[in-house]
Amino acid sequence: MHSNSKREQWGSKIGFILAAAGSAVGLGNIWRFPYLAGENGGAAFIFVYIICVFVIGIPVLVAEILIGRTTQKNPVGSFKLLSKSPFWSGIGGMGVIAAFVILSFYTVVAGWTFGYIIEAVNGNLMNYNIPETANSHFTELTQNSFWNVGLLALFMLLTMGIVYFGVQKGIERGSKIMMPMLFVLLIVLMIRGLTLDGASKGLEYLFNPDFSKINTGVILSALGQAFFSMSLGMGAMLTYGSYMSKKQNVPGSSVWIAMLDLSIAIISGICIFTVVFATGQNPDVGPSLIFRTLPVVFTKMPGGYFFSILFFFALTLAALTSTVSLLEVVTAYFVDEKGWSRKKAVLFFGSLSLLLGIPSALSFNLLADAQIFGLTFFGLTEFISSNLLLPIGGFFIALFVGWYWGFETVIQNVKEGAESVFGKFPWLLGYWKIILRFVAPILIIIVLLSSLGII
Repeated sequence: MHSNSKREQWGSKIGFILAAAGSAVGLGNIWRFPYLAGENGGAAFIFVYIICVFVIGIPVLVAEILIGRTTQKNPVGSFKLLSKSPFWSGIGGMGVIAAFVILSFYTVVAGWTFGYIIEAVNGNLMNYNIPETANSHFTELTQNSFWNVGLLALFMLLTMGIVYFGVQKGIERGSKIMMPMLFVLLIVLMIRGLTLDGASKGLEYLFNPDFSKINTGVILSALGQAFFSMSLGMGAMLTYGSYMSKKQNVPGSSVWIAMLDLSIAIISGICIFTVVFATGQNPDVGPSLIFRTLPVVFTKMPGGYFFSILFFFALTLAALTSTVSLLEVVTAYFVDEKGWSRKKAVLFFGSLSLLLGIPSALSFNLLADAQIFGLTFFGLTEFISSNLLLPIGGFFIALFVGWYWGFETVIQNVKEGAESVFGKFPWLLGYWKIILRFVAPILIIIVLLSSLGII
């Protein structure tokens, strides 16, 4: 037994929303969303993605945060307290494992953003009048194994440093600075992208859907992105919810988090694809899309040198809010359940995740040809976590809150701090119940079975 009497809490409602949005808003929106949209038909993908966010994402987000706020514990401890069942504790454990695996490959890309700050300061991003030059430079950098692994290590150390300082002094304080800065810079970049010749083709690609392009693969990618981007199924939102006061409004906060997440994804898509089409680039180049397009924007933009530094600095901070939430999931488990000190948990598991991340960092150079099921180590860990572990975690969270916990108890808990919401919209509880009991589990299981080639 480990006492929660000294457990930290968020200093304010806005602190929680920004920290949770920081977990959700990061490379998942600015790096992953645009390239997945590019690979899956643009507007058709976005249409499915928005449906996934509202129909499945927000109800599951409310459920996950509510579990954490109710128990004031980590994912494993929460399910253990509410169920007394080893099975449900194992589901919590799967979330901790998912967070750990995602941290390992996510930090590789986060390291690229830090590396591009250095490139921006050196003026190396101001030489790209044509996209081929930016592409060649990015390829040259990522083929350098020392560059990749070194930046991975540096970013992991930054992440470990913030988590070491705790909830209010580390995570919350940083989020209040990082998130507004990123939002303002993205707006500026979006406006600049919209002024480029040919930008209208990018908007058409993003907002004029060809529904014939919607297939099982697009749906799978959209659902996986919804879970990845909103940090669902990995225990991050549950862990952050465990630091909430009972007076805070869980549904209201969840909608704010989802809307911030979705807005920044769409704004990022506009930033990227207006430039992609204005400069004649290919929209489906994959994970390196942001590093091939934005340098071209900075070259064409007045004050581009200054904005290039600020943007990659802000992007690095946004990535940092996400890696911090991932490491916090693992840290909270070992502090709560195993009695470890925060310092010990951060140092041990940060270092372990760094070691697991090295094969992902080498997937772009030394291990590029070492593939499993046609995927590099980086691609494999990304697929397993975002397309399998996260949806499975969301599936069981929906079942737990919808069926196992006892919905009368659930209603009592979710109404705390949100009486005005359910007073004005009493039908929301019935809608939420139907989504959690039937719609979300059925849709998730269909997509999972499809991804495994079973149906």
